[in-house]
Amino acid sequence: METGSIFPQPGTQQPLGSEAGKAAEDDGGGGKGSVDSDATSGNPYAGLVSRLRAAWLSGKTQPMEYRVAQLEALGRFLDEKKQDILEATALDMRKPPFEAEYSEIILCKNDLHETLNNLSYWMKDEHVDKNLVTRLDSAFIRKDPYGVVLIIAPWNYPINLLLVPLIGAIAAGNCVVVKPSETTKNTERLIAEMLTCYLDNDCFAVVTAGVQETTRLLENKFDYIFYTGSPSVGRIIMTAAAKHLTPVTMELGGKNPCYVSDSCDVQNVARRVAWGRFFNTGQTCVAPDYVLCSAAMQEKLLPALREAITEFYGPNPRDSPDFGRIVGDKHFQRVQALLRSGRVVIGGQTDEKERYIAPTVLVDLQPSDPIMQEEIFGPILPIVIVANMDEAIDFIRSREQPLVVYAFSSNDKVVNQVLEKTSSGGFCGNDTLMHVTLTSLPFGGIGNSGLGMCHGRFTFDTFTHHRGCLLRGMGREALNAFRYPPYNQQKLGIIWAASEVKRKGACTLL
Repeated sequence: METGSIFPQPGTQQPLGSEAGKAAEDDGGGGKGSVDSDATSGNPYAGLVSRLRAAWLSGKTQPMEYRVAQLEALGRFLDEKKQDILEATALDMRKPPFEAEYSEIILCKNDLHETLNNLSYWMKDEHVDKNLVTRLDSAFIRKDPYGVVLIIAPWNYPINLLLVPLIGAIAAGNCVVVKPSETTKNTERLIAEMLTCYLDNDCFAVVTAGVQETTRLLENKFDYIFYTGSPSVGRIIMTAAAKHLTPVTMELGGKNPCYVSDSCDVQNVARRVAWGRFFNTGQTCVAPDYVLCSAAMQEKLLPALREAITEFYGPNPRDSPDFGRIVGDKHFQRVQALLRSGRVVIGGQTDEKERYIAPTVLVDLQPSDPIMQEEIFGPILPIVIVANMDEAIDFIRSREQPLVVYAFSSNDKVVNQVLEKTSSGGFCGNDTLMHVTLTSLPFGGIGNSGLGMCHGRFTFDTFTHHRGCLLRGMGREALNAFRYPPYNQQKLGIIWAASEVKRKGACTLL
């Protein structure tokens, strides 16, 4: 997944304060935001972080009633500022109102309601099994907040990918600093000006920042960092976090493969793949990044994709109100350059002034082509020919683990084979994107595509320290005598018998 312009483009490894990063900052137009200086540290955000830490240490965020009140305030923000959100995302990316309401508001509300419906249960101590030694004691897992956490959100879903982690962080009892992307400047302004009117400013803060300011922000000690963006920037943030031994969740991206077997309903596949690829103009971290199929299937799939694109966006997608635009000039130039790979068979039209790139399908590609080396993050769908399912699986396994693997087939065994023989953050059979709409499923990457999870209970757990607790009585000291020196074999035998975990249903194979 790409990040906002505060950081270098994918594939670069410059530090945050580099000239490349500065140029990106200038392009993104990120504001400095309000800075709370601390003269003793010299860091412009030290005072802000200290203020939030004092609020957290006061215990203000701990009661369930407080957490619920702040979560309900988020719900009011989504309800009352719905039109502002639709307008801001339209100004930033010409995001269609349908897509914006679905992805930025409805999915956030689902996550919010799932959390409110279950928070009292999630917060409870979780009692665990005990052995004979601790039979009379209390053993449980306490759900503690981390403290002051930082959420850095991207530009492609600027509301959803900020609020979903924020919901979990609030639910877990943390104080939070959120940094929206400055690339989508209208949405950034909306969050900075409006979100703070709904939340308790003693415990929650919005920082608007460019590259230099974000570098300084990361110098402060946070108790958890949640970042959504690109792997290259994820490494930079992990380096900053390592200085304070701060745990992180990294929701990154990658090249998500989509295998289409010879046995499938081609029309359905075309519609579902086209929807997933061209939703939000292809600027989606879980979009199918390329199709793997046989030459025979490609011949069937191309006319079906052409038909689906026309059905969705009309004969000229440029005129469709349901097709957005690339977020910025540099992003447009990067995606446009990828059109030089392979051969265009559908679409290919561009307009730099409008940042318009038509829904495009490429064929005759080689694995070494530029478009096969980086996440596309635009409305381009490459098709790579493979002989069969085994070759497709080998192709997927030879590359970095993606955020999601897609597989289409009328034969359930084929879908299950792809599931069993590949590794990815998530998996979706016979559709695209829909797995991320379920709050009951964890969302997250593996390897180069990220670490950690979010959505529903998983976001709450991400921002929660699971504290193992054992409470014992002061009496019954005779029961402890067997563990004290001087040791002997008899004591060891008693301890072994009292603390042993026995395997259930074990049998000996002769």
